[in-house]
Amino acid sequence: MSKKDDVSKSEAFVLDGSVAVAWFFEDEADAYAEAIENSLLAASAVVPSLWRLEVANALLVGERRKRTTEAKVTAMLALLESLPITIDDETGARAWRESLHLARVHDLSVYDAAYLELALRRSLPIATMDAMLKSGAVAAGVPLYAPG
Repeated sequence: MSKKDDVSKSEAFVLDGSVAVAWFFEDEADAYAEAIENSLLAASAVVPSLWRLEVANALLVGERRKRTTEAKVTAMLALLESLPITIDDETGARAWRESLHLARVHDLSVYDAAYLELALRRSLPIATMDAMLKSGAVAAGVPLYAPG
């Protein structure tokens, strides 16, 4: 994962943690999530700064529930580090205004609203498997990412 200011590949999208987590747990395997992962060969993703915490927590919970092992989590994180994913530096500064507002308007958690705020600010589609975030994105006029 890079911390670049701009996404360098021609096609970019906001990547929700729900999609990344689905890549690693067999019982969450999904054709859409797999297509998103494959799209990262030609596209790049942008994520809010909370993404690393969200993904790390989901993997740790999976480890604690014996769905995976520490070694597999380490390998999963190495894979994520290798992907063209840019961490947005403005997430925290927008939490108390824009994200909180979007959470209220679209009945989202502030965490999910951070993804929506990022998509709106950067005029990017969003890749998510979260039904509430999908609904909020559609209502806010943010397109859902459809990998080509």
